[in-house]
Amino acid sequence: MFNSSKFKALKVREKALMEKAASYQLSTFGLKPNELSVDNFAGGGGASVGIEDATGRPVDIAINHDPAAIDMHQVNHAHPLTKHYCEDVWEVDPITACKGRPVGLAWFSPDCKHFSKAKGGKPVDKNIRGLAWVAIRWALLVPVRILALENVEEFMSWGPLIENEKGELQPCKERKGETFDAFVKLLTTGLKPSHPAFKEMHKALKLNTVYDINLKMKLVKGLGYDLDYRVLHASDYGAATIRKRFFLVARNDNQAIQWPEKTHGLKSQGLMPFKTGADIIDWSVPVKSIFNRKKPLVENTLKRIVKGINKYVLQNDNPFFVPEQFALPFITECANASSQRNMPINEPLRTICAQVKGGHFALVTCHVVKLRGTNIGHGMDEPLHTISAGGLHLGEVRAFFAKYNVQDEDTVNLKDGNLLDNITSKEELGIFKINGELYQLVDICLRMFEPHELFAAQGFPSDYIIARNSLGKKNSKMSQVARCGNSVSPVVAKALIQANLFPAPHTRAA
Repeated sequence: MFNSSKFKALKVREKALMEKAASYQLSTFGLKPNELSVDNFAGGGGASVGIEDATGRPVDIAINHDPAAIDMHQVNHAHPLTKHYCEDVWEVDPITACKGRPVGLAWFSPDCKHFSKAKGGKPVDKNIRGLAWVAIRWALLVPVRILALENVEEFMSWGPLIENEKGELQPCKERKGETFDAFVKLLTTGLKPSHPAFKEMHKALKLNTVYDINLKMKLVKGLGYDLDYRVLHASDYGAATIRKRFFLVARNDNQAIQWPEKTHGLKSQGLMPFKTGADIIDWSVPVKSIFNRKKPLVENTLKRIVKGINKYVLQNDNPFFVPEQFALPFITECANASSQRNMPINEPLRTICAQVKGGHFALVTCHVVKLRGTNIGHGMDEPLHTISAGGLHLGEVRAFFAKYNVQDEDTVNLKDGNLLDNITSKEELGIFKINGELYQLVDICLRMFEPHELFAAQGFPSDYIIARNSLGKKNSKMSQVARCGNSVSPVVAKALIQANLFPAPHTRAA
């Protein structure tokens, strides 16, 4: 059993939550005293963090089928008022769970991988694509005032499936968006029983008895919600990742649906600056040379690294330089490959520099590499690309340059601004001109981002517990990254909920 007293950070957050709740009780907005908040597909807790930060109250019901995910949720949301269900969402009866209380906010983040374009042309699962029907079930069976749903933007293309020549299910391109349109109509003005999606919904909700005839008629007439949807970027609300996602809001309380104004963006827009990879990176994590590894990097990885250095460093008029105080947290001496040493951050910079043959490390550049798809990465001064649950695919490439002093520049075999794709050793790196000065590229290092950095980029609080489970055992790195990649960005959830529960001049009506 999880003991929250072991986690001081969690207690501090709980105290802040209670203080916020006390102030919100004086407001005429927000969740009403008897209303519940429900986080379906709760995962590691991203939406719940946003709900709690926005409302000042812990979520009342959190549901997820994955034991590892619900465990992380329990560790970080161990409130006495929160009921955790480690069950399939279809196995949780809304009427029983709510115990007669109305739902002020129901959040849904159904599995997105069978909609995502990252799925490519692979077969899809009809049952997984149909998980969103559970939102209809809640709105049908219990009073839900505000309903929010998050997914990939391809959710709007939800339509029927057809078999290909291999007998595998694939989306029907000609009927793209047909089921999504039916989903919207069920929540709003109603759906005719003759509509092809009515049968699919009927089966998912298991409306098979005569007793359910009244429920069927409610769906035919529509549930009467006002509804709107948009695609939002997490980076616009303070996350250090672009993470573009579809959001749907439906409400039946005669109040206008609100969309939060962006808080972060370009300086010319009068907004706070975007958070970037440089804002969340932990410079104390060691980096390792791409050369002389026991297990050599695959050719495609090396090509991505080289293309990134060419684009974001050598051909960039304004490359990102690692801040001086972080430039050498753990630097490997590159001049002597047979006797490399790791030098700690607490040594004076000049002491470290003096130990490197042939000069000193005058510049350290850094950019983000993406080891997936056709995109090679991006600059460190940009928000991270979307973090996925499938594995560690975003990394840091750090390049070390030594000042190259020579009397006659014409005698130097200067590179033309490009590294070759097929470099195999440090000797092939060469000399380059950066900001009008000559530098010798002496090493290139690579490491993948750590889970705590990815959670920070997603917008989770720094005290969020990810490394250990409720029994104190260590969570694997892959498990931590999966929780992060599947999560809702808390800052977007918070902004969206606040806009609708606490409308202010900085929100936009639909």
